[in-house]
Amino acid sequence: MFFAKYRKLRNLVDFCWQLDKLHRMDTNATPPAFFADASALPCLVLNTFDGVISAANDKAALLLNDDQLVGQNFAGFLPGLLPQLVVFTDAVDHFNDSWTRDLVLKPKDQDRLEVEVHGRMIRTDSSAYLLIQIIDMTAYEARTQKVLTNGLHNKGLMEWNRAKDFFREMENKNRLILDAAGEGIYGINLEGKTTFVNDAAQSMLGWTADDLLGEDIHAMIHHHRLDGHLYPSRDCPIYQSFRNERVNRVEDEVFWHKNGKPIQVEYVSTPIYDQQVLAGAVVIFRDITERRENEKKLHAAMEQIDALKTHLEQENEYLQEEIQSVRSHYDLVGSSPAILRTLAQIDLVADTQSNVLITGEGGTGKALVASAIHKSSSRVRRPIIRINCAGISSASFESELFGHVRGAFQGALHDRTGKLEIANGGTLFLDEISEIPIELQGKILKTLQDQSLERLGENRLHKIDVRLIASSSRNLEESVKNGTLREDLYFYLNVFPIECRPLRDRLADIPELTQHFLKLTCDRLNLPKPTVTKANIRQLMEYHWPGNVRELQNVIERGAILARGEKLVLDLKKPAGRKSVSEGSDILTEEQMIERQISNIVACLRHSGGRVSGENGAAALLGIKPTTLYSRIKKFEISPDLWR
Repeated sequence: MFFAKYRKLRNLVDFCWQLDKLHRMDTNATPPAFFADASALPCLVLNTFDGVISAANDKAALLLNDDQLVGQNFAGFLPGLLPQLVVFTDAVDHFNDSWTRDLVLKPKDQDRLEVEVHGRMIRTDSSAYLLIQIIDMTAYEARTQKVLTNGLHNKGLMEWNRAKDFFREMENKNRLILDAAGEGIYGINLEGKTTFVNDAAQSMLGWTADDLLGEDIHAMIHHHRLDGHLYPSRDCPIYQSFRNERVNRVEDEVFWHKNGKPIQVEYVSTPIYDQQVLAGAVVIFRDITERRENEKKLHAAMEQIDALKTHLEQENEYLQEEIQSVRSHYDLVGSSPAILRTLAQIDLVADTQSNVLITGEGGTGKALVASAIHKSSSRVRRPIIRINCAGISSASFESELFGHVRGAFQGALHDRTGKLEIANGGTLFLDEISEIPIELQGKILKTLQDQSLERLGENRLHKIDVRLIASSSRNLEESVKNGTLREDLYFYLNVFPIECRPLRDRLADIPELTQHFLKLTCDRLNLPKPTVTKANIRQLMEYHWPGNVRELQNVIERGAILARGEKLVLDLKKPAGRKSVSEGSDILTEEQMIERQISNIVACLRHSGGRVSGENGAAALLGIKPTTLYSRIKKFEISPDLWR
């Protein structure tokens, strides 16, 4: 053996001498194959201009499993590592020689091979060559292990037997403890050979003590990582425990069961000593496969809970807003032909899934009709989600309806579920549908037709199941003509139309509505219920009610507060110059009524400086919704020239 090593060393010295000689001689006439054949290691000569292999020795052909290396591009054996090859070549060119372990070779029809590459630059007058020698790190590791083993053997048979006796004695002394332990425990000597294995380790790994004792346990249970990559023993923290004489704790690795299945483990590897002489290492490990699976399930469950929590919080927030902002009552009150017709239409359409379009002036109870349809439908267990299209700015309308993910736009700090998703399984009520920005109407139509949506900033579709009810106080056919409402959206909505008649067309409902509102008001404000006189009812029925039922509710509430339990006190503001019928004045014609209404609107606009909405806007002065006032301004063609 000594003479064999000496011959290899001599060959290497001769090779280096030849290289030095060639470096000093004229290399223009020296063929590239000479450099490769002179090496005792796998060797290649590359043309630095194109990276093509100019020469290769037999050892390189054997290592790369290819007899036709000359003429091939060396980068083909380095999949995905061309940048590292360029960096290595630059280092060799700068320092004249260099080495690296960053290159991983892929031999033909074989697995990847970890190597150490040594390079040297050989220049001629016409070209430059990169001479590289390759060391197989797996073979190198085996040789290193063999050297360590030989070193242990060289200490003599007495030392060898002493190490064996040490492990045997340690196992015998602790056998009861080892077998009683719930964790897997095994020992290895300085060669990496198994010295003892407890019962728990055998049970977890599927290997028996006879299978493992005296064998390289790393090659049997720790040979690959979970992603399939080879796990060299030189990188193993267990081996490093006795090589570097330190305790290593690892919380997430895999051992391989005898049946080939991975076992997720955490372990501690501790070096052990015999009279202050390093003898090997003891490994204590625990199977955490089930724990990891439970952690994954728990994490997935927590994510689902968070999503449901967010959804419920947003739904609850919406419902709280609804409770605070709407609903003077939850039933349609009245017995007039108009209200009876509306109730009949509700009964017809409620149990279907058809779209419903509710039209009528502001304050006629369109939202109440939508609520009644939902309550009578099969979706009653889920909420009805109301979106006031006139109350949302164009900039936030899309996010409000479809939702968004964090980072979708500036200011989107958290994920948000849109109203369409919150309405899933229930009913979506789009109030004042003509106020939807025209650029979003196509997207909304497609979403409702496909019953699927995509949040802003996300490329994933969410399936929904939503029934649609829409309403408007405008003439939607006119909106289609003037281009503010898409015709296809109008036809999609107008499956089953319901018209809410104004209060002036169903005056017979006023007595019943008055009693209903009075009870609700007194119960809510904790007031004694006042008496409603015939004069009160006559006064209410003689009023024109531009604000419809909503205005009647406000009048009754104000009257209950003023009455303080006595007779109902009504404070109705009559149009200027008009006297009631009871006072013997002339009755105004419809044309005169319209002229008075126009004059009143113009006066309000002049007083508010043309401002319609807001606290001091014309709509607030009139006691009606801004959308209702906009509708009347358009209907009566009131231009700015009239009020400026």
